[in-house]
Amino acid sequence: MSVEDNKLLVRRLIIDIVDEMVAEDFAPTVKRWVSPFQSAFPDFDMQIVDLIAEGQSVLAHFKCSGTHLGDWLGVPGTGRRFAGVDEIYIFRIEGGKIVSAVGVEDNLSRMHQLGISP
Repeated sequence: MSVEDNKLLVRRLIIDIVDEMVAEDFAPTVKRWVSPFQSAFPDFDMQIVDLIAEGQSVLAHFKCSGTHLGDWLGVPGTGRRFAGVDEIYIFRIEGGKIVSAVGVEDNLSRMHQLGISP
């Protein structure tokens, strides 16, 4: 796959087509990671700021927003919204599927905007 194909795969992941794009053994991990967050922030939105690819790796920088309506980190929904929170992930692509991801999320900013103390 080309670097552009790898970048397209990461773009499509944001649209939530996990089973189709993620390697079979990695899909349950992705779902365990994403599902509780989607429940807590049903209007969660990730805007792609930048995608950088080299070989089988794609680095993605996102600006995220959402309204805290469900349980997150043991805190019931506050009804407050966060916006502009940075998330950066490095996705590894093999055989046209995402096989791993490592990420850094600015949860401190997210918690501050939601009025949650760390």
